[in-house]
Amino acid sequence: MADLDRITVLIIEANQGMRGQLRTMLNNIGIATVNFAPSAGMAISRLRERRYDLVLCEYNLGDGQDGQHLLEDLRTRDIIPLDTLFIMITGERNYERIISAAELAPNDYILKPLTPDTLHSRLVRAFEKREAFRPVYRLIEAGETHDAIEACISGRSEYARYGIDFMRLEAELHGALGHTDTAEELYREILAAKVIPWARLGLAKMLFARKEYREAEEILTALVTENRRYIDAYDWLARTREESGRIDEARDVLASAVALSPHRIGRLRHLGNVLLAVGDHQSAERTLAEVVRKGKYSDFRDPEDHVRLVRAQLGQGRVSEAESTIRDLERSMDGLPATALCSSLSKALYHNQTGSPARAQAALETAIRDGTDVSSLSVGMKQELAKACLDHDLETEGSMLVMDILRNSADERTVETTRAMLRAKGREDMSEELEQRVHVEVKGLIAAGADKVRSGDYDGAVQEMLSAVQKMPGNPHVLFNAALALLRHIENRGWNERLAAQARNLIARTRRLDPANPRLEAITGFMQQLTRKYGVRPQA
Repeated sequence: MADLDRITVLIIEANQGMRGQLRTMLNNIGIATVNFAPSAGMAISRLRERRYDLVLCEYNLGDGQDGQHLLEDLRTRDIIPLDTLFIMITGERNYERIISAAELAPNDYILKPLTPDTLHSRLVRAFEKREAFRPVYRLIEAGETHDAIEACISGRSEYARYGIDFMRLEAELHGALGHTDTAEELYREILAAKVIPWARLGLAKMLFARKEYREAEEILTALVTENRRYIDAYDWLARTREESGRIDEARDVLASAVALSPHRIGRLRHLGNVLLAVGDHQSAERTLAEVVRKGKYSDFRDPEDHVRLVRAQLGQGRVSEAESTIRDLERSMDGLPATALCSSLSKALYHNQTGSPARAQAALETAIRDGTDVSSLSVGMKQELAKACLDHDLETEGSMLVMDILRNSADERTVETTRAMLRAKGREDMSEELEQRVHVEVKGLIAAGADKVRSGDYDGAVQEMLSAVQKMPGNPHVLFNAALALLRHIENRGWNERLAAQARNLIARTRRLDPANPRLEAITGFMQQLTRKYGVRPQA
């Protein structure tokens, strides 16, 4: 059990009176270090500044966001570490139903009105559970995924009351390593003991990862039929139907999810993109206008949303509305890395629609020839920008953008959508030529690093491959081989925590971009072999 007098707490609560009551309760049970955040935005800033042991969060935060959405943002964006406890405080009597169908659930929740005794007993229980899982969390944060799996297995035996929770984490870790068969076995074992919605979702995700879309869809369809508030299942069902080429059905699923949970920006954005893809510009405008409105007050606002909204408006011939959206983009998104490019692309689309191709071309030239960095754009927006360049005879600029996409392509789908875009422009020749050039370039970068390793120049190999990472920060092959160069350096020159941290980061980035990479397990094992060789253990 953690010493309560050493616990640090962040209270996320808009009501000043309630903040004071919670602080008094915490002080009375021996917790003195208490900070406050009156809004979700302030909470994110506080949590980026320092590490807290405990977050107490009011469910109803106002401004269209609730505590559940905030938790999902914090966890999925790695803003809070695994051992930070997140406890929801709510007056919502149906909250248990909400979190029973949540992929990312809080560590606990307490219904109002709460008493000091209730708060104390629930905190003691939550911290006891955290201490049981803390060894696993340390291993995960150190990149020691295989050892973390072994710790989960040990935890099951040592802490039988948390057995299902350890199995869940073990399955998730196997899934992250690409061990979909093993993860599936664990989920099925859990389901054999008890039918739990998150275990069924986990099973569906493993089937999805293996591209067994029909089987995944059967599970997901059953989940949303049985529990209409299982929003995470809707999201995965939409993804499954998209991958199956049934985008109209994906749209319908997302629309249902948004009707039930209308405040999550990521889901709204996904629906807006799908509506654009099916050509429903009127519905896309309504949805994307809401994304833009909510995004202005979010730490995760994205100027690309304005570009999509402009596309939806221009698709209906609403040029004056599009003009207003462009002005709003430049005003409200000023200072963000992608704003200048998004503004120029929006203007190009606008001028093209209003019959001013010369002005459209000038807008594109301003964006690209001024040396604006395109790395801040998503793949989809880079494709839009490349398409606009080719439409306006900016061959060199379009080729540059396609090269950037191909250099940093994370998967075959990205390559194929880029090929399809070029085919639609009658430029199959460009696709073949640029793909070959990128292939040669990547091969050359990796070979240069490998040559230095073979000659014993481990410092040179690291320098070569880290330089390659700067050139191609989203290319999983380059990231993987850079991590390997770092580990070879450690293997032959001794332990170096700075290089080890870089290697962990590169392996994690490779896994995010290319989770099915068959070499990930080997390099993770190599990393763990080196930590054992040099007697390195995760920091407490």
